[in-house]
Amino acid sequence: MLCCAAGLAVAQEKNILVTSGSDRAIPIAVVPFGWQGGQPLPEDMANIIGNDLRNSGSFAPFERQNMLSLPTQASEVIYRDWQALGVSYVLIGNIVPNGGRLQIQYALFNVATQQQLMTGSVGGSMDQLRDMAHYISDQSFEKLTGIKGAFSTKLLYVTAERFSENNTRYTLQRSDYDGARAVTLLQSREPILSPRFAPDGKRIAYVSFEQQRPRIFIQYVDTGRREQITNFPGLNGAPAFSPDGNRLAFVLSKDGNPEVYVMDLGSRQIRRVTNDSAIDTEPFWGKDGQSLYFTSDRSGKPQIYRTSVNGGGAERVSFVGNYNANPKLSADEKTLVMVHRQEGFTNFQIGAQDLQRGSVRVLSNTSLNDSPTVAPNGTMVIYASRQQDRGVLMLVSINGRVRITLPTTQGDVREPSWSPYLN
Repeated sequence: MLCCAAGLAVAQEKNILVTSGSDRAIPIAVVPFGWQGGQPLPEDMANIIGNDLRNSGSFAPFERQNMLSLPTQASEVIYRDWQALGVSYVLIGNIVPNGGRLQIQYALFNVATQQQLMTGSVGGSMDQLRDMAHYISDQSFEKLTGIKGAFSTKLLYVTAERFSENNTRYTLQRSDYDGARAVTLLQSREPILSPRFAPDGKRIAYVSFEQQRPRIFIQYVDTGRREQITNFPGLNGAPAFSPDGNRLAFVLSKDGNPEVYVMDLGSRQIRRVTNDSAIDTEPFWGKDGQSLYFTSDRSGKPQIYRTSVNGGGAERVSFVGNYNANPKLSADEKTLVMVHRQEGFTNFQIGAQDLQRGSVRVLSNTSLNDSPTVAPNGTMVIYASRQQDRGVLMLVSINGRVRITLPTTQGDVREPSWSPYLN
């Protein structure tokens, strides 16, 4: 446990497609942390923090080989050197062994005003170096932007390793948000789909084909205990926890057509939400717990709709492009992230729609992308893509400045899902 002391418009103003931006990230120097121990540390904390801040799309870490000095104490920060390099902020730190544990002191400075903005400390074991680095990233990001950092969050995803024509192993993995320290939560010879965290981060829901048919399970992360939640005829899929964690939305085709349902997890009673001859699928909760966004082809091709959790009419919310599916919302519910296809194109990309203006920004730059998931602070998106005929996970900042491939295990990687805040 840690202890902590204008892009391109292609339609009218309301419905436009944005393909690029023009603003720049803020230069920040994350100086290599001082280390008072003997053997080299297994992790480079400054590198982890720099990558975190870069991944947000808000900051551009300064290359350490171009640093004129490597301060580890406030008294060693020479502001004029950093001003000459064009750096806006400097983050330093010092790691000290403390009774078998590590104590890390860190400080953040504004170069232009020559002021110390923040100082703090965090302690933990050697195995928690990455946790402590992500913690410092969170504190620094919030201090500089006013937005809570999401670097200490986790990621779920599914891997598929094919050994022969009839022998594929599926695993459900949990890792740091950046793909590091992956652990296996479940293995199966049958497909695993649609893993989703509960709001408390302690439970996950997913679809398993272990009974040769799709069924929804809930699993407790710490103990591995599992509960089968659905056993209806036909499709049982696309689970999504309500914001309070007490209900689960999903898709059933037990009456012949895929529709959205909601289950009260206490009583296990279900209620049908949608009722249309079209295919309704991929529900995602609004932050008030009273509305659901979902994918439907009721307009002829898949688009995103919103409806009350109590049923009734549905309002279409996506209009740019001829295909929009798999909706995810930012925490402030201002941005809708989805799988998007432009008019006249065949590529499936990841798009972010401003729900107030209706404009859509394309975030991905490859052709086969799906399963977007949004960081709880709305600054980053992770999605599934393909590289060299292999499924991979990509991270992109919501402003489109940064796009990287996450390090993951061998096999096809798919179905990412971002955790909520875990503390």
